[in-house]
Amino acid sequence: MILTLVLVSALQTALIGGVAGYYLSESLYSEIGQRALMVAKTVAATPSVISGIERRDIEALTRLASTMAATNEARFIVVGDRRAIRLAHPSPDRIGLSMADDDGDDGREALVNGRGYVSRAVGNLGETMRGKAPVMLPETGEIIGIVSVGYSVMQVSNTIQRYKFIFYGMVGLMLLISILVAVVIAGRFKREIFGLEPEEIARLFEERNATLQSVREGIIAINREGVITTVNRAALETLGFEAGTSLAGKPIHEVLPGSDLLSVLETGTPDFDREVWLRNRQMVVNRLPVRQGDETIGVVASFRLRDELDHVSQQLTRIQQYADTLRSQAHEYSNKLHTIAGLIQIGAHADALSLIGRETSDHQSLIHLLLEAVPDPIIAGCLLGKYNRAREMGLHLEIDPDSQMSDIPDTLPRDQLVSVLGNLIDNALEATRQHAGEGGSVMLSMTDLGQELIFEVDDQGAGIGEGERDRIFEKGVTSKDNATKSHGYGLYLVRQFLDRWGGAITVENLPDAGSRFTLYLPKSPVARSAH
Repeated sequence: MILTLVLVSALQTALIGGVAGYYLSESLYSEIGQRALMVAKTVAATPSVISGIERRDIEALTRLASTMAATNEARFIVVGDRRAIRLAHPSPDRIGLSMADDDGDDGREALVNGRGYVSRAVGNLGETMRGKAPVMLPETGEIIGIVSVGYSVMQVSNTIQRYKFIFYGMVGLMLLISILVAVVIAGRFKREIFGLEPEEIARLFEERNATLQSVREGIIAINREGVITTVNRAALETLGFEAGTSLAGKPIHEVLPGSDLLSVLETGTPDFDREVWLRNRQMVVNRLPVRQGDETIGVVASFRLRDELDHVSQQLTRIQQYADTLRSQAHEYSNKLHTIAGLIQIGAHADALSLIGRETSDHQSLIHLLLEAVPDPIIAGCLLGKYNRAREMGLHLEIDPDSQMSDIPDTLPRDQLVSVLGNLIDNALEATRQHAGEGGSVMLSMTDLGQELIFEVDDQGAGIGEGERDRIFEKGVTSKDNATKSHGYGLYLVRQFLDRWGGAITVENLPDAGSRFTLYLPKSPVARSAH
């Protein structure tokens, strides 16, 4: 690791040093070129130079050019007329010849366009950086000549070498620091992995795989591309794959088309204890996103067959129903007690007694009806809880007094039945609250005559359009106001249960307002389709 880090640091330092050296050279060349141009413009604006060109005073111009070149440490200063014929030059034998003889540049940019410019060329005085500027009459702006100032490239190279000596010294120091940092990082890394060697890490990896395979729950993990990275033996068995089947490297949507792992990957929201059907098997699934900082880089799912959890689930269902009932009753009776206490304090004893009588009568009637019509305590507890829930919402849940639901087969899972019935009632209450407001009512009718259990739930909602009656049973579809991702699953689970049990459900709009959901459950399961 130290060797690798040192080599990488050396490569980076050399690369940075080379690029920086190159740009340093180019920057210095550009700076010298700009200096040459500025000197050329200064000389071109000198009155004595303008006068000398007008008079074609070669001797005076040569003297001025020599003096200014020495003053500005330039390699040469050449003055030409409007045809680029030299009037002043360090070599007397070049006077009177065209300036284009040196490098092929006749100064057209300056003489025709009137603009100064910089060039790099090799002439009879060697390679130089040259700045050329037009000479103009101050009164009219007429171009009458050109000035070329050159600095030797060797001068620039000497300057660059001085800078490079310092610069490469700093590069060497950086490389030394990088080596020291590499040693520190390697030591820190080894401490972080508890001083383990590669073979020890490999052994721990094998132990991790063994642990994963020993877990009884199925486990599948995907990466950010939705490709399976980990799958244990229990997952293969639970999903019905043959032992030894290799799923790693395959897209999850090909292996499990009905999986929601990709949605968890997209939203980054964990999903716990979700009942789903995968490969014709009912399972309870937990999905947890894997995060790296703020980014979701994968998802891990653990799942077990629902059959293994039925017993515990039934107990939890009972507890949950009891808890919902107690919570609703506690809230309802708390409000009633406050009202009764207020009536007593203001002396309205008759009103207080009347309220107590109505309250007692309502609950006694409901309890008496449930005891006679629904002997099953789980279903009765569910209906009592929904009744109190409706009162909390300012609504009424009315149960048809002619209802009868006592002949429920033992094979029908009570927890799933109350889940289906509870979803239908909850949807009816919500639809009634949104459309009818407080005081609205939901009617429930039940019968167990014949070979089917029939439940009818009537609401006072806005009704359901013809085109929506099939879509409302799709996953994620909801008509609730301010719906979130947690909505749109109730009717979907209802349809899944009906498909497994062989039941049916119909939806129709009522003549006045609202809709009616009618649920048909055969007393003996007849599976019609698999999901």
